[in-house]
Amino acid sequence: MSHAAMLRPGSTIGILGGGQLARMIALAAAPLGLKTHIYAPEAGSPAFDVATAHSRAAYDDTDALDRFAAAVDVVTYEFENVPVATAEHLAKTIAVHPGTRALGITQERLLEKSFVAGLGIETAPFAKVDTLEELEEALSVIGRPAVLKTRRFGYDGKGQTMIREGDSAASAFDAIGRHPAILEGFVPFVREVSVVAARRADGAFAAYEVTENEHRHHILHRSTVPANVTSMGEAAAGEIARQIADALGYVGVFAVELFVVGSGIDERIVVNEIAPRVHNSGHWTLDGADTSQFEQHVRAISGWPLGSTARRGPRVEMTNLIGDEAGEWHHILETPGAHLHLYGKAEARAGRKMGHWTRVLPE
Repeated sequence: MSHAAMLRPGSTIGILGGGQLARMIALAAAPLGLKTHIYAPEAGSPAFDVATAHSRAAYDDTDALDRFAAAVDVVTYEFENVPVATAEHLAKTIAVHPGTRALGITQERLLEKSFVAGLGIETAPFAKVDTLEELEEALSVIGRPAVLKTRRFGYDGKGQTMIREGDSAASAFDAIGRHPAILEGFVPFVREVSVVAARRADGAFAAYEVTENEHRHHILHRSTVPANVTSMGEAAAGEIARQIADALGYVGVFAVELFVVGSGIDERIVVNEIAPRVHNSGHWTLDGADTSQFEQHVRAISGWPLGSTARRGPRVEMTNLIGDEAGEWHHILETPGAHLHLYGKAEARAGRKMGHWTRVLPE
């Protein structure tokens, strides 16, 4: 398939990664007459249960990757830590969406922040930290409080630590394993929001409205639309997403995590992170939007027309089910208007996303 080609019904989408996001992409592809083939190294991956086919192999197994590429018509991925080398190997013979440049930039926080700042978009002040001496120098410039983050493999609060007045820089550096890091100035935000958007290879673009996000223990707890932002903030978030997508030549669905700073005419939108994939804060779209983010992703990577992003109803809420909370499934189903989505994971562990539920509310 060429990078601008349109898939036909009956084609097969290859998905790297077998978690809940791949599962929901596969579920969205099926009603459109598209097949899915999951490639993941983990036994019992949740997406295996709902896909047309699956391959269980390591991401550096080039023979297995070649067989996978030969069996599918386009490749995408469900998480941003797919090795770039894996995507590059596949891209030699088949279209990979999003592309390897987007993957490489977004899985390295210093590259990502530099990329966004280079577009003239506001981020937290930041500095590269490879040594304790660089950390101390960065703290003297950026000040405290600040957040020290590993440059790779951080999510849900992992790989980061806050440095406040009186805290030891050495202890903070030890806490993240002295890995290559980035120091970010603390943003005094009013709320955390995100915008989920899609871009097609020809530049067609569609954004969902801004979503307000509530976190507990660094893990997303609840997302609500509409978000409590001004119309200017809403427009700014959508334009930020468009700028980022165009600059990356992005194809597929992605999310931009944002901070809202100030209020009223003083409101500003500051970029926190980019996620090059369907996103937890977009799960409300499964039942609360005309086109779910998962269907939109399938449409975008297939070269199909993008769907309507309109919200269904005055307010939509999505609540994550973390660990043992999934055991409340029976009570959730008794709630009027509730839509339950369980991910088919065998073991409920603390901090593990086991499912979510949504409601379209009258006000």
